[in-house]
Amino acid sequence: MNLVRDASKDAAVRIANTPEGLSSLRNPDCAAAIWQRNPPQGVEQWLDTLAKDRLPKARSILRPDAVHKALVQICETSGTPNCAERDRFIEDVAALSNRFAGLMNAKWLRLRLDVVETNACRRFHIDAVTARLVCTYRGTGTQYGFSLEGADPDHITTVATGMPVLLRGTLWPTQPDSGLLHRSPPIEGSGETRLLLVLDPIENPENEPDHLFAH
Repeated sequence: MNLVRDASKDAAVRIANTPEGLSSLRNPDCAAAIWQRNPPQGVEQWLDTLAKDRLPKARSILRPDAVHKALVQICETSGTPNCAERDRFIEDVAALSNRFAGLMNAKWLRLRLDVVETNACRRFHIDAVTARLVCTYRGTGTQYGFSLEGADPDHITTVATGMPVLLRGTLWPTQPDSGLLHRSPPIEGSGETRLLLVLDPIENPENEPDHLFAH
């Protein structure tokens, strides 16, 4: 079973054993929630075997109930092989999208499937959103730590591959400030290719600027 490595015991980061446990993000002292789970059967191993130009890539704003259909088309356009593992991957992303939309009462979601090979967004930061879901399906997961002085955290935790993490942003601050920061792991020059899902809740698609960053 994949586990979160060196997971913080601080109450600001809640470790959930069920998807329902992600609702702990609404607790006043919670800054992030991680679903400690096994990834969908065979999906991680299958994605690891794919050439990087066959990994699904997308940036789109969708209604939650349209995600599954959109993902089928995204995979077709990206040349992602049609197989049982692809079906499980699509079903997993659609399920996470629906759960996150329900938690955030979001009628729309900004969905990104990013293929990352560089040090994208390697600085520790907080996103300018209410909350964000990040799930790394291939490669090293999102990293986080605590710092109240603006410096890089002394202790860094890496979320395991396949585990969704929900992160509060600056539009939904934790009170008092937990000091929780996160980043995309620095991988440039390592030969590693990451595939990650990023979801943001959207109120009005017509008013949304295209601020998209990797994690």
